[in-house]
Amino acid sequence: MHAFTHRTTLKLALVGALAGAGLLLTACGTDDGTSGTHHGGTSATTSATPSAGASASAAGADSAPGAFNDADVMFAQMMIPHHEQALEMAELADGRAEDAEVKKLVAAIEQAQDPEIRKMRAWLKGWGEPESAGHGSGHGSGHGSGHGMAGMMSEQDMKDLAATKGKAFDRKFAELMIAHHEGAVAMAKDEQKNGANATARKLADDVVRTQSAEVEQLRKILDRL
Repeated sequence: MHAFTHRTTLKLALVGALAGAGLLLTACGTDDGTSGTHHGGTSATTSATPSAGASASAAGADSAPGAFNDADVMFAQMMIPHHEQALEMAELADGRAEDAEVKKLVAAIEQAQDPEIRKMRAWLKGWGEPESAGHGSGHGSGHGSGHGMAGMMSEQDMKDLAATKGKAFDRKFAELMIAHHEGAVAMAKDEQKNGANATARKLADDVVRTQSAEVEQLRKILDRL
């Protein structure tokens, strides 16, 4: 009787130990599911939870879920002021541009780049990153020498453009926007090569495609002006 009781006690102890081990393995499995995220990009592993799912729905189409790296952050931080200056250039066309094709291109730039700015700001907010990369948020010659800011106009360039009107404005606008677009395309190609976030890379694809086409259109406009 004593031996039977001893065996029963051992069996119960073994079952308890196995159950404890199972709980431990489950806990470890949960930890492993979140340990591979890079640069704070935990949204990919937490998106299945109700709270994260609700946040993703609130962010809407402007969110950039999944892993991201420094190249993605730099792309957004640099492309925002780059796009903002393109919009400033487009605003100068109001009352100054004469050519119908230039006016149409200005409208296309405004329609494409304003929503893209909002998207990139939402990405940075979701990633917990600042909008500025430390080069300052104002426009002007300071951006022209910043890393990754190719094609930015100087303050004098903007003043010269604002001082023109009619066909002279159309020519100046085309010349400056070609350089500006080429800078954006170069930045987007860097993102295509080095970025990790699928949403950011998709926007880079769009920038390369649309702005390369607009550069060709602007060159044709210059040829006939």
